[in-house]
Formats: sequence, C-alpha cells, structure tokens
Amino acid sequence: MSEAIIIEGIRFQARCGVTPDERQCPQPLLADLELACSVEDAIHSDSLTKTVDYARVVQRVIDVGATHENALIERLTDQIAQTLLLEFPIQRLTIWLRKAAPPLPDVSGSVGVRLTYPRTQAIDSASPFQPSPFLQATAHMIPKGKVLDVAAGEGRHALYLASQGYEVIGLDRNEQALATLTRKAGEHHLPNLSTWNMDLEQDPATLPSLSNQEYDGILVFFYLFRSLFPSLLQALKPGGVLIYETFLIDNHVRYQHPRNKEFCLERNELLHLTHPLRVLHYEEGPNASSLHPGPAITARLVAQKP
Repeated sequence: MSEAIIIEGIRFQARCGVTPDERQCPQPLLADLELACSVEDAIHSDSLTKTVDYARVVQRVIDVGATHENALIERLTDQIAQTLLLEFPIQRLTIWLRKAAPPLPDVSGSVGVRLTYPRTQAIDSASPFQPSPFLQATAHMIPKGKVLDVAAGEGRHALYLASQGYEVIGLDRNEQALATLTRKAGEHHLPNLSTWNMDLEQDPATLPSLSNQEYDGILVFFYLFRSLFPSLLQALKPGGVLIYETFLIDNHVRYQHPRNKEFCLERNELLHLTHPLRVLHYEEGPNASSLHPGPAITARLVAQKP
C-alpha cells in the first residue's frame, strides 16, 4: 500500500520577491504538500495521535510564511520543508510552492517551484549540538541579532544558535556548566557566544533585570520562574521573538515529574504570562524531547513583541 497524506491549496501570505519593492508587502502564495508517512496505525486505531496532524502542518506552513522575508521562493520552500521534516514523522516531503499572482504581465497563472525532500536530507543537516527539535523548527523566526538563552546549562541551544550566526549569551547560575559551554564554544570556533553567570532566583522579592529592549530573541527551555516574565518581555526588542517550552501540569500528574508541581505550567498559563506578545505558534500536549526518554507533556510557545 502506498502511504501519503495530500494537502492541496494551502493559502497564506509571505514577503517573498526578488526586489525590495516586491517584498514590501506580503503577497498570496499557494502550497500543495505530499507527505509520505505511515498511516497503517491510524487506519486500525482511528486515532489522530497515530498519524500526522495535517491541521498542525498547515499552521506551521502559515507560521513560516508569516515570520520570514526571502528574495527567492526556493529559499522559502526550503525553510518550510526543514521545519516540517524536523517536527513531524514524515519520510519524504514534496512541496509545490507558488505565487498566486506573480508580478509578471505575461503570466496569467502561478509561478513557483516543486521540490522533494527525503528525510535523510534533514537528518544529514542536523546540528551536532543536539538542540530541541522545537528550536530547530522555529529558530528561523528569530530576527538575526542578539539572543539570550535563559537557564542555558551547558549550552546545546546557545551553541546551535551561535552556529547559525546569532550573537548569543548563555545565562545560568551554574558556573561549572558555563565553563563547559565556554570550552565548547572555543572548540567549535564560536566567538559570537558568551556567558553570563547569575542566579535569577537569589532574591525572590526583587525582580531580576535583563536590560531594556536588548534582545532580538530569548530562549527558555524547561525552566519556570514566574516572576521573571516581566523582565523577559521588557528585555525583548520590538519585533523580538520569545521561544519557550516547559512542562505542563499534566506531565506532573501522569509521570510525577517534576516532583514539585510549581515547576509546571497550568493549561494556557503561558499565554497569560506572555501577554501582550503576539502569538506565532502555541501548542500543549505530548512532544518529543531530546532530554527525556519518550514524550513529555509540554507547552510550546513562539511569540513576538509588537
């Protein structure tokens, strides 16, 4: 049996054009996808958890289009492909991406490209730093510039973003972990990565300062200190992006991890803590994590400061 999910006619807006004038305003694009993946378990179980959720796939395509500017449609196609291959169990992906109304007087139809990506292409380009698949799928949403990695530890995310050309600061209270991060940055020739040793929770009565409108991006993975959120939002530049993932209360209930439920988010709590950021992507549920065996029940957010 040939197994594939077909999604036709995804309509979205993106700034994609060979001239600055063409990129000035978003233009309508159309995408058709063929996702080669196993559907046998879904047939027998009749469960959405056993297949690729095509509603989430469509939303991810829209997210990528909304957050990036490209001269070439080939580049946008590649960004969409890498995002989908990293986030979903797809073995092969074919994308037909086209401009619905190209600025060409002699063309009455669409103009675009059709590209096919095997899964090995995404695996071969994977980072040696083992960043979260969620970060790999969403890092392109961060404007190029300065990024703060909060609770960076030994820096798998800081190293990954530094390797992508960002200026990165890894913040953590653990001096030994930061020393390891500094050593790894030197080994990988990443002078654009520095560290910041600070205990954010040293004085719970005083909110820590992370500067004002300093960062183009802020990362927080599997760390929750609710009093920190005002400082996080203040530290983002206008247009800056926050990428956040941590445990949901459901993970504590089901797996008793973390042991202290105060380290877990309530449902939809992350949306309230980050208001009034513009939500680019949000989900709650079981997600693969390279830090934990099996799925962890988490909340995931990508949000932009107006």
